Amino acid sequence: MTLRSMTGFASSQGSLGPHSWSWEIRSVNAKGLDLRLRVPDWLEGLETQLRSQLAMALARGNVSLALRVSRSDDGDSHLELNAAAVSSILQAVQEIETAAASANIKLSATSAADILSQRGVLELSNIQDDPAPLVKELTSEFATLVAEFVQMRVAEGAALAEILTNQLAQIEQITAVAAEKAEARKPLVAAALQSNLAKVLDNSDGADSDRVAQELAILAVKSDVTEEIDRLGAHVAAARDLITKGGAVGRKFDFLMQEFNREANTLCSKAQNSNLTASGLELKAIIDQMREQVQNVE
Repeated sequence: MTLRSMTGFASSQGSLGPHSWSWEIRSVNAKGLDLRLRVPDWLEGLETQLRSQLAMALARGNVSLALRVSRSDDGDSHLELNAAAVSSILQAVQEIETAAASANIKLSATSAADILSQRGVLELSNIQDDPAPLVKELTSEFATLVAEFVQMRVAEGAALAEILTNQLAQIEQITAVAAEKAEARKPLVAAALQSNLAKVLDNSDGADSDRVAQELAILAVKSDVTEEIDRLGAHVAAARDLITKGGAVGRKFDFLMQEFNREANTLCSKAQNSNLTASGLELKAIIDQMREQVQNVE
């Protein structure tokens, strides 16, 4: 499997008999899979099938799908009144007029043209045609559209993988430099501890030298960044493994970036050395850039 992005777009058009349609599907990043479909209500059962196909093909992303269907006039269709809609509108008009009269408000008379202009009053008689053949054709075509959509997310994922791989190489390089700086500062840290130990003993009559030495040793251990550097190396290896593994690894990658950031923060807090702190800040900058890219990984 390959790394996939949550960003994608696909569109297509088709026709069957008097019907023609256009599809448009797009997605952006999200914590989970959020499907938002706009499908004509009279195509019974279609939305359920479309949701099922998308759920099987995708793991994460905010996905918007729009289907627009139109029908050409074949000469057999004609407009008909929707009696239920007309009755509902007339009742509403009567209630409004009654309320206006009680409030001593004059309203202009409602004309037939006003009622006919309302949505749903006039309908094409052929809208009642059996939609089953059209639903079957649309469902079949949608499979191809989804495949194209997924392929675009794969292409975007390949670009993401290249960016992430380069950023991991930078993190690895900076970590190696930080390890060298940490090794180079050891004599300085040891000298500072010895100097501090001598100052404490010179200015504290009766102080237990072994106890003071023990406390300074604990401080030396706390300032050691070997574990942080080792864990950064392990995180780089884990991130590369996720890129190689591919698939829906976005959540794991996001968690791993939190671990990267934690180690970089600890490295900076323990540095006690301007050169080592500079490396820690470089790491934080690259990690922050990497986290932005990871937000788009499925």
